[in-house]
Amino acid sequence: IQVVQSFEATRRRCCRLQQDAQRAREQLSRVEAERAVLEVKLKHARNQVEVEMKKRHRAEAELEKQERKFQLVFESLMQEPWGSGVLSKEQCSVLSALAGRHLGMSLTAGKRSSAEDESCQSLLSHSDISYDHTEDDTVRI
Repeated sequence: IQVVQSFEATRRRCCRLQQDAQRAREQLSRVEAERAVLEVKLKHARNQVEVEMKKRHRAEAELEKQERKFQLVFESLMQEPWGSGVLSKEQCSVLSALAGRHLGMSLTAGKRSSAEDESCQSLLSHSDISYDHTEDDTVRI
């Protein structure tokens, strides 16, 4: 009778363990599905960041190009002998102030932009947000 009771207790324990294992497998499959969804979202976010960074770089290149054109026009106006005759002193001072302020902002923006680039790249680096699959081997049942 004791042996039968022991077998029955062992059988019940095995049933409970099988149920626990089944619940764990179901939970694992739900978590893996959620992880897959999150990985897809992460991939889309990375792609969007990359697209936006490319747009920003193109816009900054265009801005620098326009600033160079502005500077060349400004220098040309200020250096031409007829420039002083055509432009009044007030116009020359306005141009000088505008050029100084504009160039000062572009230099500040350039410094800030490179600092932003470094911080964005470090935060959004693909290697920083990698997933280590080695942990999965120990978790699988």
